[in-house]
Amino acid sequence: MQDISFAAGPIAVIKLGGSILTNAHAYKRAAVFVRNRHQAAPEEKLVVVVSAQEGATDYLERAARKIAPEPNPEALDLLWSTGEIRSVALLALELQARGVAAAPLNIHETGLSITARTEGNARHVERVRLNARRLCEVLGKYSVAVVPGFFATDSTNAIVSLGRGGSDLTAVLLAEGLQACRCELVKDVPGYFTSDPHRDPTARPIAHLTFEKALELADAGCDLVQRNAIEAAARSGLPLVIRSLRERRPISRISHDQNVETWTDSISPAVAAI
Repeated sequence: MQDISFAAGPIAVIKLGGSILTNAHAYKRAAVFVRNRHQAAPEEKLVVVVSAQEGATDYLERAARKIAPEPNPEALDLLWSTGEIRSVALLALELQARGVAAAPLNIHETGLSITARTEGNARHVERVRLNARRLCEVLGKYSVAVVPGFFATDSTNAIVSLGRGGSDLTAVLLAEGLQACRCELVKDVPGYFTSDPHRDPTARPIAHLTFEKALELADAGCDLVQRNAIEAAARSGLPLVIRSLRERRPISRISHDQNVETWTDSISPAVAAI
């Protein structure tokens, strides 16, 4: 990962998942969330990683399979990427409409490239490089950079997907490379749970957990955060905040050390100091 220092101030990476980008109103709600965050800590630069609107990736895959039962992987990745690019543009426009200086970036402008191996339908990232020149240029002029999740480029500069839940991994890799003060993964649930609360009504929220425990839960079927993203954060020691759009709802923190102060809102001074 490229070593980079950004002189213009602290950077926070915030990922907005497809499960909260469900319709046109949801993009407005997400824009209000980002605007409020910017107003609460105007000294921070925000890199907002977005997924495709809920259902868009599945829709695009079905469209591809109507043409070819086994679509060419390169063509499928390119088709999928249109969902994330659409989200980037829509959220940037909503932010601009609310007076936030926000710039939309495409996959190549984000500067994230990987070397990976493929096993079956899974792609395992082996090496990551971040060329942050363009991203830093944008952050020097704008308060918010909106970037696509789920994708990077490969050694040939082609667009490649990072697997289901790959926007989590995008956010972690960018936060690590930009030396961000925090990385927040915004979901449709208020934090991390013992299992997926959408499928298990007995799921219990967890305020703090170690990376080891999060990986254990992931292996048991709790896929609230992509496993590759948890592994990447663990390797770099990057604490993760898991939360919903609701500012005052409980949130969860994944880190190497569980003995940390509890907070209920990620704009609080306790989190700003991370």
